[in-house]
Amino acid sequence: MKAIALKTAGGTEQLEYIETEKPEIQHDEVLIKVKAISINPVDVKSRNGKGMYGRIKEENPIILGWDISGIVEESKSEAFKTGDEVFGMVNFPGHGKAYAEYVSAPANQLVLKPENISFEEAAASTLVALTAWQALVKNAGVQKGQHVLIHAAAGGVGHMAVQIAKHSGATVTGTSSLKNKDFVLALGADKHIDYHSFDWKSAPEEFDFVLDTIGGDTIDDSLEVTKTGGIIISIPTGLNEKVTEKAAAKGVKGYPILVHSDGEDMKQIAGLLETGALKPHISKIFPFEQIREAHLAQETGRTVGKIVIKL
Repeated sequence: MKAIALKTAGGTEQLEYIETEKPEIQHDEVLIKVKAISINPVDVKSRNGKGMYGRIKEENPIILGWDISGIVEESKSEAFKTGDEVFGMVNFPGHGKAYAEYVSAPANQLVLKPENISFEEAAASTLVALTAWQALVKNAGVQKGQHVLIHAAAGGVGHMAVQIAKHSGATVTGTSSLKNKDFVLALGADKHIDYHSFDWKSAPEEFDFVLDTIGGDTIDDSLEVTKTGGIIISIPTGLNEKVTEKAAAKGVKGYPILVHSDGEDMKQIAGLLETGALKPHISKIFPFEQIREAHLAQETGRTVGKIVIKL
């Protein structure tokens, strides 16, 4: 099969196309013929030697990627049969090996793809949707009547988080550049903040929950507007280590989280996709042969929604 290997940490020139054997599956695993994958910031970070690189650098070959959708080719699990259309985030944090024509995955990390969404939409609704779900629902327990702030609301995690927060009944404010205001409001956000011009220090402490997808100074800005007793969750690895300490000093509960593969959570996401309560936005679809171009597009940090690779 064809796959894309990372020769060593570095630029996009380190991504190379290789021929390798199809994965062999074990008990409770399935082999998936991949139809689409999606690209995330962690893919770029890992390619550059950060992110998950330290966990997988001794593997040979190193095959990046975690988000997949496709068709079950072989199953050693009672949960799925040959021909089932599935999607999920595979082995995160760890070695997902998604940049390939075939991927083996534990059955308990996958879910059936709803018939009303494409393989591309399914691939786009994995890591980012799981991150938003695990932050808002499983960790913070966001509920009706609460005021929620989502940073980078036009981005991958952000645009999912806005929709999940609204589905939970919260009043939602999303930050983005002014050019993405209409997009953020169309997702269901009640209010929009232009992060370029907003005065955080003069704003009221009105939010019960803040999702920080940026890190760094965004944590300090967020604490200015979080209620005493509120929660702030920070996502970016390497940029959020001090969130707990800073939050405690202001009477706020703050902590980082790292998303993890979970088929039960994927079932919840699949249900939202099936009813239309959750809809991914795909900014661009690249062919498998243009992985380097896809990485460069993701690396700009200006992606609205998701970048997807079609096989």
